[in-house]
Amino acid sequence: MSIPVRSQIRVCLADDHNLLRDGIREMLSTEPEFAVVGEASSGPEALAMVARLRPEVLLLDVEMPGPGARAVIRQARQVAPETRVIVLTMHDDPDMVHELLEAGAVAYLLKTILRDDLIAAVRSVVRRPSQSVLLAVSRETVERLDRQKPRTTGTPLTARELEVLRLIAEAMSNAQIASRLFITEATVKRHLTNIYAKLHAVSRVDAIRKATAARLIKPMDDHPTVF
Repeated sequence: MSIPVRSQIRVCLADDHNLLRDGIREMLSTEPEFAVVGEASSGPEALAMVARLRPEVLLLDVEMPGPGARAVIRQARQVAPETRVIVLTMHDDPDMVHELLEAGAVAYLLKTILRDDLIAAVRSVVRRPSQSVLLAVSRETVERLDRQKPRTTGTPLTARELEVLRLIAEAMSNAQIASRLFITEATVKRHLTNIYAKLHAVSRVDAIRKATAARLIKPMDDHPTVF
């Protein structure tokens, strides 16, 4: 089913690697709700593009000719305040994460992110603009960022929601979780909905990694943490 043009999420790409832009464009084009409306290979081109097109989302690389990413983000927010900037980079650096989020980016994602997580992130920053910022970085970076902010006490999840989350982390399906906890699959799905809302998560993987970063559950592996 086609989606009306006015309902599509308009995305601009800014990266000086043509091959990467081609890959992201092709990936987003498989989702009818997205429309890639512009591309740029430098900071000045990106700013001119955003000012002209005013997209819902700008996917921005960190290393491009022209002003640094921080300046591009600040100026993009000035010329198009409604545009949400997602940083997509190879730099797993907590200082850079802090700097670019402070400049106005709503997400900081490593280029090693999975296809489904990138699509979910682009969708989420538009469909759920009031949620927390999105990160897809290593666990080490998350822990370093966590040490830089005041810690909170307690958990937003109920005991049952934590049980469900721990079983999700063990790669159990909804049916398996229902069987283990002697509840229905519909109840499992309801718990998942509550978990996503409380953790500002966009997927099962997102919820697991965000809960791990918040120390709500124990780390299951050494893969990058997404939240």
